Amino acid sequence: MQKLGEFKLPHFFNYPPYFTLQPVRDTREKQIQLWKELILDYCKTQKVFVIGLEEEFPLFTNTVIERSLTFEAREAFLLALVSEGRAEWMDKGHRKCLILWHRIQEWADILLQFAKDNGLEDGVVTIEEIRFGTESQGTELQGIDRTILNRALKLLEQKGKLVVFKGTSTDDEGIKFSV
Repeated sequence: MQKLGEFKLPHFFNYPPYFTLQPVRDTREKQIQLWKELILDYCKTQKVFVIGLEEEFPLFTNTVIERSLTFEAREAFLLALVSEGRAEWMDKGHRKCLILWHRIQEWADILLQFAKDNGLEDGVVTIEEIRFGTESQGTELQGIDRTILNRALKLLEQKGKLVVFKGTSTDDEGIKFSV
């Protein structure tokens, strides 16, 4: 089985037709489903949060079989993720895509569990401590994309689960959990 670093690629990755959008509807639906699962799995395990349509992305090329996805195929696979709420376009031109291997509500739940696990109820922690602090090392929150984190925090703030304190810069924004 072929690998990308430590990531094990599925068998279809070595099948050349999967790098070309299939014309038959049923086949294309199966192809899109496989690619959606592959993209989400890869992004989750490699902590990739943004995919640029016009940028190099390891999954979009297979040098072993000398195949690359066309722009149209890349766009179709990402559009399918967007339509399911598993990704969002970051720009009006639809060139960069924010990948949501967890939906925002799931990230919010992970944040609350993190606060409980680390005794952060009624304590203040910075956004950067959540992203890069000792407690987040080895967790899904380690290195979390700031956009995703801010959206999960905003959701929790709307539900009364925390308060965000704005600092003089983005490095000193604080969060007080009230779990």
